[in-house]
Amino acid sequence: MNYLIKNILRLLIFVIAQGMIFGQLNFGFGIHPMIYPLFILMLPFDTRPVVLMILAFIAGISIDFFMNTFGLHASAAVFIAYIRPAIFRQFAPRDGYDILKEPIARDWGYPWFIKVSALTILLHHLWFFGLEYFKWSAWKEILMSTFLSTLISLTIFILIQVLFFKKSQKV
Repeated sequence: MNYLIKNILRLLIFVIAQGMIFGQLNFGFGIHPMIYPLFILMLPFDTRPVVLMILAFIAGISIDFFMNTFGLHASAAVFIAYIRPAIFRQFAPRDGYDILKEPIARDWGYPWFIKVSALTILLHHLWFFGLEYFKWSAWKEILMSTFLSTLISLTIFILIQVLFFKKSQKV
């Protein structure tokens, strides 16, 4: 499937799933599962940073439209798009990444995917909840929401990878 069409479909699926399903779930304890960061995380390694941030903004503002959050999701999405290259450099294999591939768990291994995803989600949620509460006196709520939401979101990320993404065929 064409790279552009595949990523547009992914964007639509993640935005609709986040807005219509995961954004409506109420777990309590400040838990808000967010799956749309997986879209940003799964863009190919060779995606330019400017394109990453534009796509992240589109995904985030679309979620903001569904959730009526006035830019919180867009801000957090652009933030993780900005730090994504540094996270990938931090966890790069010895031989580097094959730039034609995507960061899929079955291609790069589940331990690698869990480390990269966990750090990305943790930073995303910390940024998001920090802006949502936006006061120092709410630091307990920020940390609790961040860690609990990170655990739930990471579990959903892994389930999505296991259920929907097959190992790439080698040519």
